[in-house]
Amino acid sequence: MQPRLSLLTQDLIERIVDEAYQLLLKPGIKVQNDEARKLLADAGAQVDEETLVAKIPAQIVKAALNTVPRTFKLYDYDGNPTVEYGGDAVQFDPGSSGISVLDPDTLEQKTAETADLIRLLKVAEQIPQYAAQSTAVVCHDVPKEIHDLYRLYLVLLHSKKPIVTGAFSNRTVQFMIDMLAIMSGGLDNLREKPRAVFDVCPSPPLIWSNFGSGNLMVLARMGVPAEIVSMPLAGAAAPVTLLGAVTQHAAECLAGITIHQLAKAGSPIVWGGAPAIFDMRKGGTPMGAVETAMIDSSYAQVGKYLGVPTHAYMGATDSKRLDMQAGIESGVTAMIGALSGINMISGSGMLDFLLCHSAEKLVIDAEGVAMAQRMLEGMKIHTETLATGFYEGVNFKGGDFLKQKITMQLFQKEQHMPTEIIDRDSIRGWKAGGSLDTFDRAKIRVKQLLASYKRPELDPVQESQLHAFVLDLSKKAGVETLPVIDGFEFA
Repeated sequence: MQPRLSLLTQDLIERIVDEAYQLLLKPGIKVQNDEARKLLADAGAQVDEETLVAKIPAQIVKAALNTVPRTFKLYDYDGNPTVEYGGDAVQFDPGSSGISVLDPDTLEQKTAETADLIRLLKVAEQIPQYAAQSTAVVCHDVPKEIHDLYRLYLVLLHSKKPIVTGAFSNRTVQFMIDMLAIMSGGLDNLREKPRAVFDVCPSPPLIWSNFGSGNLMVLARMGVPAEIVSMPLAGAAAPVTLLGAVTQHAAECLAGITIHQLAKAGSPIVWGGAPAIFDMRKGGTPMGAVETAMIDSSYAQVGKYLGVPTHAYMGATDSKRLDMQAGIESGVTAMIGALSGINMISGSGMLDFLLCHSAEKLVIDAEGVAMAQRMLEGMKIHTETLATGFYEGVNFKGGDFLKQKITMQLFQKEQHMPTEIIDRDSIRGWKAGGSLDTFDRAKIRVKQLLASYKRPELDPVQESQLHAFVLDLSKKAGVETLPVIDGFEFA
């Protein structure tokens, strides 16, 4: 039996959904995209073109919910279905859109560039706990106009895994879809076996911007999965109560789903988010706070109640170093996300309120993810009796069970075996190994993964087309050559 964490009763979920429907009518949703407002008006919503506010009746929203796919899959480069959205599937990926990386030697944050993203990709590609890659950081050594698509370009070159990504403008989302289509052998193949899901964010409170609405409509019409990332900030850009923030989240997601499904019914979309409480002392947005995780767990329950695939940002920390705070916040929230049955949990590797990424944290977080995955397996019955059958021939000696054949047969099924990141040695053995702490061991592990990485073999025609496509866009952005990647330069 898969264990489950449920913070909301059915009655409370129904109250949240009911009040979310009320918010869609009063005050309504501010929709800043002309075409999106027209879709809503044509469907029967009351739209004020002066205030840009749409009042969306429940029947329109419910009709949209009825056309949302309950499940869908993401595929790797080879066409294998490796990620499942929907039901009780739980998967993890690295956090996305960081602007800096943690230098493991100086412990200072540095502005992220091409080499930094490639380093993260190489590490995440070899860690089985991460079912997907992400466009983890923005590379500041290329023009701002291609920041989003250039991240995707690097992932497509260095990984075969499915991808969690996102566009930064209505102009570039189509370019990114075109890039995915190139590496999928055409748009029809991409629709049939989607490689990526795109994060799309409303603006709290209750606003769908021109950019966000535009992205939703393009993704829907192209048949590429969209992932709503609603970000209510409890106490600042959302009600101070956790339940109030969950209700605002529901209203923003319901409005987004409605726009999305009106653009093209049946396109896949995810009920996701990156909310936070507002820290009244420092003015921060603590992603590692337990209350933030409680909002995540609760809104995921609402999404599951409505039959929509789910996502959340968890497993990150607000700490600036890989210290005890980082371990507590990342491990606790990752476990909460897993026990909540959230389909895709983003955030591993991230520090400092999701601003900074760390390859060393990626390998440490993978151990926490593995523990959460073992917890989801629950308690198993392997034998006819629970215990009595093990006692035949036992002579009240502690080592008797170690001699039993069944012990050797079953211990690996019962026990997760961590990597060397987790220290289980004696004090004598630990000292003999250099008295290394977790961060020291993580640095060694990252170096091992970087040394063992081999760039995946890709179709040379597709790869050439991808290079030419991105280089053309970079030239239009004012750059004649792209940064040198792994010792070779595409010009």
